Amino acid sequence: MSADAPAMSVCLTRGGRPTFVVNVEVFLERDGRWLLIRRGRREAHAPGMLAGVGGKVEADGAGLDVLEETARREVAEEIGVDITGTALSYVESGFFVTDDGDPVVNVVFRATMPPHAQPVAASAEEVEGFLWLTAAQAEGDPDCPPWISRSLRRAAAQAGTPV
Repeated sequence: MSADAPAMSVCLTRGGRPTFVVNVEVFLERDGRWLLIRRGRREAHAPGMLAGVGGKVEADGAGLDVLEETARREVAEEIGVDITGTALSYVESGFFVTDDGDPVVNVVFRATMPPHAQPVAASAEEVEGFLWLTAAQAEGDPDCPPWISRSLRRAAAQAGTPV
């Protein structure tokens, strides 16, 4: 970690073990292109950057299939699309520290956008806009972080769509 990088927040469970935020991200595909959101400019982590749709696992949502349920909830909350019944496929998971120091375990899924669904920015503070891009187009966008590009390339390869 560089001297100007944020320090990682350390929170411990009652048993003294470290805690992490668990984040779920979904890349939705339609006709060989992937929906990317532009994060709101006031977001604490990666403001204004491109990302998949996603958010944190919430304590009241804990139970069976919590990652999949979080994915569906976040897609509905952020872009107003119901993906109930849509197959979610695991892409990858990783660890990072947010710009403001929170340790995060990130789980990435891919899915097909329902045929007639039209995304809308439910909260302009969270989602500033949308782009439909191929993985190669996303990689060339200066607002696409390398971790998003990597995840999107893996999602596209798994889905058999052009990279």
